Amino acid sequence: MLVAGGELLLRARREGYAVGAFNIQNLEGLWAVTGAAVEERSPVIVAVSPGAIRYGGLRLLATAVRTVAEDLPVPLALHLDHGEDLETVSRCLEAGFTSVMIDGSHLPFRENVDLTRKAVELAHPRGVSVEGELGRLAGMEEKSVEEREALLTDPAQAEEFVRLTGVDSLAVSIGTSHGAYKFRGEPRLDFERLKLIRERVEVPLVLHGASSVPPWAVEKASRYGAQLQGAKGIPEEHLRRAISLGIAKVNIDTDLRLAFTATVREVLATSPGEFDPRKILGPAREAMKEVVREKMRLFGSSGRAAG
Repeated sequence: MLVAGGELLLRARREGYAVGAFNIQNLEGLWAVTGAAVEERSPVIVAVSPGAIRYGGLRLLATAVRTVAEDLPVPLALHLDHGEDLETVSRCLEAGFTSVMIDGSHLPFRENVDLTRKAVELAHPRGVSVEGELGRLAGMEEKSVEEREALLTDPAQAEEFVRLTGVDSLAVSIGTSHGAYKFRGEPRLDFERLKLIRERVEVPLVLHGASSVPPWAVEKASRYGAQLQGAKGIPEEHLRRAISLGIAKVNIDTDLRLAFTATVREVLATSPGEFDPRKILGPAREAMKEVVREKMRLFGSSGRAAG
């Protein structure tokens, strides 16, 4: 069933778990994510980025997700991830998205507020929830103290941002980053900052750049030719702690890409005579589904779709 994204996050915040937002690019990703949600009896957010829209087409992706959601026995929200501008937000609203993110994190504070508030004004009359972002995700190892402070979310600004914009959820920066190379040394997340933000912000909090970069996927992909030396993600215990401190939505993209790519490489290398796309992509879909299932258990959302 298709539901508003805000509904899923409010319950997650209230009951102390997180809902996974899993990025899809194509049909294989959609079947992997929704199949895992059904098996785990978990609410789920299917996330589509502007890049995925350019690759797969907005109408096609939205129609596919909405069609699958019609017969799904668990709640599903269709979410725009990292919306680049108001035009993209508007197009997604017209296409039937039930949650949108407008990413003004690269802008000065007041410009971010103005952009985000306009997205809220577009979405709320349609009953669609809006996610904003404050702070920027970037590698922190080579940053000075001053640079780190400028990138991470300021708790007082977060409170003001939510009040001025009316957003339904807020993506915060506490030291994570996008991609497969999140840390050079030991992982460092600013949990004290997260506590302070949670104390000042009432809306559900979101963690981007949260993929764990599973060693099995890196090892398999590398065995069959990928170059992923130094890939490192967020330890699972860090994600558990972040959820216990108020994170209600966790975004996952890189881990799905790694599982997909590693498995495709394996099939092509071990079955060189295979040319049926279904037999190449099918195992990759199953690998992604297993990653999603593991995340749902980690986030505490498994079994939450019942009752």
